[in-house]
Amino acid sequence: MVNYKVADEKLAEKGKEALYIAESKMPVIGDVIRKRFSVEKPLIGITIAGCLHITKETGILARTLKAGGAEVYLCGSNPLSTQDDVAAAMVQEGINVFAWHGNTDEEFYWCIRECLKANPNILIDDGADMIVTAHNEFPELIENGTIIGCQEETTTGVKRFRAMDNSGALKVPLFPVNDARCKNQFDNELGTGQGIVSAIYGMHVLFAGKTVVIAGFGHCSSGMALRAQGLGANVTVTEVDPIKALQAKFTGYNVMPIKEALPHADIILTATGCKHVIPPTKEMFELLKGGVILGNLGHFDIEVPTKELYEYAKEINPVRKDVEELIFPDGKKVYLLAKGRLANLVLSEGHPSEVMDMSFALQSLMSEYIVKNRDSLKAGMVDVPVEIDNQVGLLKLNAMGVKIDTLTKEQYNYIHGYEEGT
Repeated sequence: MVNYKVADEKLAEKGKEALYIAESKMPVIGDVIRKRFSVEKPLIGITIAGCLHITKETGILARTLKAGGAEVYLCGSNPLSTQDDVAAAMVQEGINVFAWHGNTDEEFYWCIRECLKANPNILIDDGADMIVTAHNEFPELIENGTIIGCQEETTTGVKRFRAMDNSGALKVPLFPVNDARCKNQFDNELGTGQGIVSAIYGMHVLFAGKTVVIAGFGHCSSGMALRAQGLGANVTVTEVDPIKALQAKFTGYNVMPIKEALPHADIILTATGCKHVIPPTKEMFELLKGGVILGNLGHFDIEVPTKELYEYAKEINPVRKDVEELIFPDGKKVYLLAKGRLANLVLSEGHPSEVMDMSFALQSLMSEYIVKNRDSLKAGMVDVPVEIDNQVGLLKLNAMGVKIDTLTKEQYNYIHGYEEGT
């Protein structure tokens, strides 16, 4: 029996079309790994709960985990990112789904709790909300060994778990999949980078000639800066990290404090994992240029100070789907994408399937790894094994028909030795 609550089961046929498109672009997880999982059943008897963006790509992950023998439960990791047609289609395929677009905060956590009530053995999180809820409300699942291992998909979640680990509060083995090279160098840089098209979807804006301010210069935001520049924008980067600021400057971008950048910005895009990147003060709001587009591509809706902007505006008008016009007391108009939430997931369809192929291949292989090593895993942060990261990279290259060199024995000994010098 499938347990679920979705927006509309009648959307399933449309969802199947979306899944078909995604699977055609995800050969590693949708073909290579799934074929092996279907035969070997490495996840038999295991229940996996995922708090993830319910997109067509997540559907391909769910299919592969189910093919490996797992019972799969899913809930959304963002109130506005669920693709209702995909959620309906997954229910028809036997995936337990609690997710719908536009749920409230209360409903969001209800969905998480429904997944945790299934007594899952592996948790796959995107933002840390499910695993933190397990610690706070379902500690018995950790204490009695039901939960054997967890994974985190995104930068913001990894930061939360590092803080938990440093304070001694993390009680489960936690694999930061986001830190694997096959994840952050592709999903983050290319996927989030291409996410700047959300401003095009939302406002049909021309980037060429615009001044675009990118807050941050990490994996995600550096990709955004590159894409904005490629579309002809004049890019300014704001940073708090001196090394990243230097990287941005030597890459050719303007670098300055956010206060100096605001008056000139036509478009402001954030992806820092921090809060109040635009400080939530009247002084800062008054610096904003009339007509500026505000978009956040970080996980939570606090990088752009959404709550304070709503309070400051004298009028809020929805002008397009997921775009609001905020009219300030002086009559100035600014445009907020996706209520300050992940604009690339809300206004478009999230990251392209090609890069999610690698991210979710890592998730599936790490699920297998957790099961195989369940007796030796200890609580705390545990790096994704380099061998699995490299395996996913090779599988992706093979699927693309790309061949690379291999080290000779002499070369291997040279780079791993110390005897041979000048």
